[in-house]
Amino acid sequence: MKPITRRHWVKQIGFAVAAPTLPVFLNVRSFAATEAESQPRPTSGEREALANLAKRFLHRYKSPGLSVAIARHGTIVYEEAFGVADKKTGERVTPAHLFRLCSVTKPMTSVAIYTLIEQGKLKLDDLVFGPRTLLGKDFQTSGLPFTEEITIHHLLTHTAGGWSNSKNDPMFAKAKFNHHELIAWTLKNCSLKNKPGTQYAYSNFGYCILGRVVEKVSGKSYEQFMRDEIFAKCGVQNMQIAGNRLAERAKGEVVYYDQTGEDPYGWNVRRMDSHGGWLGTPGDVVKFATHVDGFDYLPSILRKETIALMTAGSAVNPGYASGWMVNSVPNWWHAGNLPGAVSFLVRTKLGMCWAAFANTRCVGGVDLDELMWKMARAVPAWKA
Repeated sequence: MKPITRRHWVKQIGFAVAAPTLPVFLNVRSFAATEAESQPRPTSGEREALANLAKRFLHRYKSPGLSVAIARHGTIVYEEAFGVADKKTGERVTPAHLFRLCSVTKPMTSVAIYTLIEQGKLKLDDLVFGPRTLLGKDFQTSGLPFTEEITIHHLLTHTAGGWSNSKNDPMFAKAKFNHHELIAWTLKNCSLKNKPGTQYAYSNFGYCILGRVVEKVSGKSYEQFMRDEIFAKCGVQNMQIAGNRLAERAKGEVVYYDQTGEDPYGWNVRRMDSHGGWLGTPGDVVKFATHVDGFDYLPSILRKETIALMTAGSAVNPGYASGWMVNSVPNWWHAGNLPGAVSFLVRTKLGMCWAAFANTRCVGGVDLDELMWKMARAVPAWKA
C-alpha cells in the first residue's frame, strides 16, 4: 500500500477524536508443518537490526513499550517486545503482555457478522431498526429520519448516514449508560443527516450496534460469541474485553500512558467492546488474521467467497470494506488508538501479516505502520 493511503486512513480513524465451511486440504497437518518449517527466521544480525528499529521508534516517540508479531505464510516468524510495561516498577514488556487493541477490534467484529451470515442467521441487507427487524423490538425508531433504512452492510462499511468519530462521537458520551441506554439515547438525540448508503462516516457507534446484533442473533454475549466462534477456531485463548480503570488492569496487561493530557483510565472502554474494547497480544491478533486472510496457508474460518465479500470496498468508499481498510494491491489493514494506546494490523498481498501495539498514544501512529514495513523488509528472505 502506498504511504499516503495509509497515512490518510490512520489520520481519519485515529486522530479525529449454515456453519462456516473450512477449506479442504490434502493432509492439512503435514502441509502446515512443512510450511512452518520452511519459513525463514531472522539471523542474529537481522534480529539486531529489527531491535534497533524498534528502539529508535521508542526513543523518538517517548513510548514506554512496544510489542510486535510478524507472520509469513501463516507462520509467526518473529515475535518480540521492547521497553517497559509499567514505568513505576520497571516491568519489562514481553510478547505475552496484553494491550488494548482499540479499533483493530473492528475486523474481528466484522468476521463475527460474516460468520453469522454463513450460518444462515443474517443477511447483509437485513434491516436493523424498525418493525419486524433485527433490533425492532428493542428500540423506538418510529419517525426518526433514515434510521429504519439502515442495513447490516451500512454499519459494516460506515455508510449508515452519520454518528461519526468526530468530537460528538456518541461512544464517548454518557459514560455511565450501558449499551442499550446509549443506543436509545443516541437514536433519539443524534438524528441522522444523510440517507444510508450515500456517504461514508467512520463510526464507532455503528460497530457498537453490530455487537448488539451479534448478541441478539446468537443468543450469547458478544464476548462469549467471539471466544467460541472466532478466537477458539483460530487457536487464540487469552483475549478478553478490557477494563476501564487502572485497578481493573488484567493479569499481564501493560499500563497505559498518554502524552496529550488525557487520562487513559477515564474512558468506558468496556462499553467499546465491539468497536474497540478487546485486549490481546500481537501474536493473538496475527493468529486471528491468518485464519481469515484469503490464503491457503492455514484452514480459514470463513469461506473464500465470504472473505472476498468482506474485503470489498463500498460503492461510497472503495478504500474501506467491512471492518478492513483495503487498496488495489490488495493489502488489508486497520489502525486504532485510544488515550494511552496505539495499534496496527496489516495483511499483505504477498502472504505476510503483522501486528504492533504501543502503550502510549504518541504522534507516531503513521510511523508505527511505517516502522513495521521497515522491520518486514529488514529480513530479505521474507520478500516483503
